[in-house]
Amino acid sequence: MEVASASSLSAPVPSSSASDPKLHLLKEIRSYEIAIGELSNLPASRNVYQKNGNLFFRTTIQKATSSEQNQLNSAKAQLQKLNSP
Repeated sequence: MEVASASSLSAPVPSSSASDPKLHLLKEIRSYEIAIGELSNLPASRNVYQKNGNLFFRTTIQKATSSEQNQLNSAKAQLQKLNSP
């Protein structure tokens, strides 16, 4: 098994997501879609923790799914604004 040396990893890699807000939004949208999918596969009686700022709060799956869906809709609206001339 080969391990990459530190010298081969020292070349700067341009951050495309920092310079391209569309790419960043697409990654956020995909993240929200995955979170909604994972929440939908949990049993209804289970409590989950949702991050709000720097803190995690215990909540129900329905509330967490609703919050993720709202964030997804917001991100899609922002992407649509970027795509419209």
